[in-house]
Amino acid sequence: MEKLSIVCLIWICVCPAFAQRALTLDESKRLALENNAKVKNGVLEMEASRQTSKAAFTRYFPSISATGAMFEAQKNLMEIATQGGNLPVYDGNLANLRTATQFAYMPAATMGLMKSGTFGVLTAVQPIFAGGRIWNGNRLASLGEDVSEEKNRLAQNEVLLKTEEQYWMVVSLNEKTKTLQSYEDLLNSLLRQVEDAFKSGLVSRNDLLKVKVKRSEVLLNKSKVENGRKLATMAFCQHIGIPYDSTLALVDSLGVDGSPEAFFVDHIGALKNRSEFRLLQASVRAEELQSNMKLGEYLPQAGIGVTGLYMKLDETQDRTIGMVFGTVSIPISGWWEASHTLQERSIKEQMAQNTMKDNSELLLLQMQKTWQDLTDAYKQVRLGEEAKLQADENLKVNRDCYSNGMSNLSDLLEAQALQQQMNDQLTDARASYRSKQIVYLQVTGR
Repeated sequence: MEKLSIVCLIWICVCPAFAQRALTLDESKRLALENNAKVKNGVLEMEASRQTSKAAFTRYFPSISATGAMFEAQKNLMEIATQGGNLPVYDGNLANLRTATQFAYMPAATMGLMKSGTFGVLTAVQPIFAGGRIWNGNRLASLGEDVSEEKNRLAQNEVLLKTEEQYWMVVSLNEKTKTLQSYEDLLNSLLRQVEDAFKSGLVSRNDLLKVKVKRSEVLLNKSKVENGRKLATMAFCQHIGIPYDSTLALVDSLGVDGSPEAFFVDHIGALKNRSEFRLLQASVRAEELQSNMKLGEYLPQAGIGVTGLYMKLDETQDRTIGMVFGTVSIPISGWWEASHTLQERSIKEQMAQNTMKDNSELLLLQMQKTWQDLTDAYKQVRLGEEAKLQADENLKVNRDCYSNGMSNLSDLLEAQALQQQMNDQLTDARASYRSKQIVYLQVTGR
């Protein structure tokens, strides 16, 4: 009883080390969005656009500047020299001022100013009209936020699409491994039967070699598929941002539920849901706003402001002065240049509209092609399912005939190889359908 308890304890401790990690498709998508560098950069770009928009909003408020300075000169910056001489002395009688008989001597002197000083200026200017550039600049910054969001949505779609493709790639390789293992088991069973029959002299050595050659071929293909599965799993783990795990199990199956008609939508109506289409609209709008901002450079600009001045020179008392001012700037000579610059902007607007129209048509064409690919992939699945049923039935008939001595070994080996081939083709068709399905959902804005 004590030994049994020890064994159970060891089993409980060891089992978690060999626990197999299982991932669904939804969990894989979540991990990919959390860990993918492109998505992370998209989030950072959105935050950068928001900061740009906030910076543009500050232009609605007054601009404030302050300047201060102190100086100490080697000598006076200004000097006033007075000549010496006799000055008449005023005796209180104006009549004697011109004919004064008494004088006071004043020697020559030089007076210096501005040898040292301190001053400071504080100015606040509120723009009243700037040709619409502040308003249009804020609209352009807000448009930049929308563009960064659409780009991030595109990045997420790309990551999700790649996640699905890699997920179904690993699942399909797992299915092919199971098919090859089943085929190998059949050949091993057949090999034992043929070896017994060869020892009994019922079959030739050539039949035994055929089975062994076919078994070697299956083992080689199995090794190739397992190597491919390992590489595909490593790439999948790297994409979703988890360490590689050789025991990783992907639990979603390749089953096909229903026809593609359930996913069809009107393509013209779905166009407005495409991030690419909204980016095209944003590019047209951006050109229009750029034109408005360029026009604003040639319109009058007006503003009001206040200024405070502090000044102290030499040994005089300090002084503080305040004033209110208004400014008006009219670019008169710039209109000659503006006539050509604004025409250039108009041409660029037309180019953006042409690009939007052309690319919108390409997006509609992409939707139609993707829909056609989806329906073709569904047909391949149905044809593959029918071919698999026929291959299964063909193998059953050939096995029965071989057991009853009504067919040769080559026919049985060919029937087994055909069944394995049909299984692989059906697996590829189902994986292709699932990939085409997610592509169609993405190109129709879902």
